[in-house]
Amino acid sequence: MSLHQIRPAKGAVHKEKRLGRGEASGKGGTSTKGNKGAQSNTGYSSKRGHEGGQMPIQRRLPKRGFHPISRVEYKVFNLGQLDTIIEKYGIQEFSLENLYMNGLISKTDQVKVLGHGELKSKVTLKVNAISEKAKAAIEAAGGSVELV
Repeated sequence: MSLHQIRPAKGAVHKEKRLGRGEASGKGGTSTKGNKGAQSNTGYSSKRGHEGGQMPIQRRLPKRGFHPISRVEYKVFNLGQLDTIIEKYGIQEFSLENLYMNGLISKTDQVKVLGHGELKSKVTLKVNAISEKAKAAIEAAGGSVELV
């Protein structure tokens, strides 16, 4: 076998559909695009959310509330949870890196510790925010708090 003898498999190659080449071709006139409308025009591309002239859903639904652009979302941990987390994951220091490594938060999450519950062990915290009650309880237990 030589290079000049190589052929595609039988039935693998199809003739190109030649659209808009006269009525006798069977694909003339509207060139298989139906009658009129945006989709039959050259250069048509559907816009995201376009509903064909119907009032779009984002305009039909009522708008509610106010969403401040500068709002900060925190992942919240209570004092009562700290002991169980430290035991379960064997964490020496309650920091963002340790929480991320153990899959408790995502890379961009900010962490806040609140004062609900009791803390029994001495722990070092490196978090983004902490409540006054939680800070007092941690320092009373002999721990320390560092804001990142």
